[in-house]
Amino acid sequence: MYKARPIDAAGGKVRCDACPVTCFIKPGAAGACDRYANLDGELVRVDPHIMLQKTIDRGGECVPFSASEWDGTILRESEIIVTAIGAGTTYPEYKPAPLIVSSEIDGVDMVTVVTEGIFSYCGVKLKIDTDRHLGSEMATVLSQGEPVGHVTTGEYGSQMLSLGGVNHLTGGSKKEGRATCDAILSLCNGEAVELSIEGGSTVVVEAGRAPIVNGVVESRMRAGCGSATIGMFAKQWHGLVDEVVVIDDHITGVFSEHQAGKMLGVPPTGIKIKGRRSTPGRYFQVAEPGQGWGGTSISNPLDIIGSFDPKQAWPGLRMLAVSTTGEQWSYFELDETLAPQQKELPREIKPSIERISENCEPGMCSVMFIAGAGGSLRSGIVDNPVNITNAVKNKRVEVTCGGAPVFLWPGGGITFMVDVSHMPKRAFGYVPTPAIVAPIEFTMRHSLYAEMGGHLDYVRPLSSLRRDRQQ
Repeated sequence: MYKARPIDAAGGKVRCDACPVTCFIKPGAAGACDRYANLDGELVRVDPHIMLQKTIDRGGECVPFSASEWDGTILRESEIIVTAIGAGTTYPEYKPAPLIVSSEIDGVDMVTVVTEGIFSYCGVKLKIDTDRHLGSEMATVLSQGEPVGHVTTGEYGSQMLSLGGVNHLTGGSKKEGRATCDAILSLCNGEAVELSIEGGSTVVVEAGRAPIVNGVVESRMRAGCGSATIGMFAKQWHGLVDEVVVIDDHITGVFSEHQAGKMLGVPPTGIKIKGRRSTPGRYFQVAEPGQGWGGTSISNPLDIIGSFDPKQAWPGLRMLAVSTTGEQWSYFELDETLAPQQKELPREIKPSIERISENCEPGMCSVMFIAGAGGSLRSGIVDNPVNITNAVKNKRVEVTCGGAPVFLWPGGGITFMVDVSHMPKRAFGYVPTPAIVAPIEFTMRHSLYAEMGGHLDYVRPLSSLRRDRQQ
């Protein structure tokens, strides 16, 4: 438990100034955010302050006794990362950050400034690995029946969603803001959230786990589009079949027309594909998006195949139709009228289908938290907030979120994005304004911190935090 400074006391209540709600908290109770409580008249941060050991953060669990002569210390100071998880907030902005910690790293005096930022301007970007149609671009995403975001772009084997942002958190009704905050908080803390998309599907999203689309677990991310799949496996089909159609919602591939087929000397088959021809062997818009083969609406591959040109096709022509995940496939041979007749799959073709499945990545959900470190947060670091902005842009300050590396966006301000799966569980909180509370750390040389006008009077050694944890 980390103890914050008492703010005010009247009738046994204390007033919390950690967020704009400014709760009066009675003895023994917690505030509206459940992060701060009144303990014997003193405002305390309920969650433990977390320090991570670098090796554990990378997935290891051992102490490197053999790296140098052991002096009896379990965790060396240089191996400890001070995170902002459980540190508290700086709101309102005139206060220095709750913890400004000095330490020595590789012989260099460093300072780490940590704070739990309150972000009304934040959201999450979701990457959902699936070929299934979730919804049209720009369709509204709902949680608890409220609009919380929208569908953005379809990418390589994935559907992208954007949730949150200031317009949903504060620009709509109270119910919309709360539902948006709940969805972001749960996703960032590694919990499952069911989302529904207007005119589309329902999907259960959980960071690091497979999406569940309309109640079905998505186990595979496609090996590639139809064209790419032909390029990957053309040699394995050569000589075993005369034609292969790889069905995909975005680019459906045709073996005999594709450059890979041409390079192998595959003769034309006279096949006609329903759709818009892009380049040889590549077709767009063969069907509507859906839950069927390759993310299309079809369940029968013949639905996208027209007639065969009698000048090029021949009776007995062997044709394989397969999806981009290898989950669906059918084998046909042309009869005397050049009509495809479904046949049992020849045993020698089956390994090539299994190879497609083998090359599929597991279907996963990725959750990226995105927020901007505003002026109030930055003034908790230095007297002149623009100094920390410039230092971050010049790569003189390392920014982390709960100890995890962040991606910094170019342009104005300090807008960062972090993969929540790299952060400790339950690293995020909220305040009922509504807004998300997220940890953020700024690490730099002590000399730079002094040069920028840092709050030097509030710098404390790392060892003092360890004493607090032991109390």
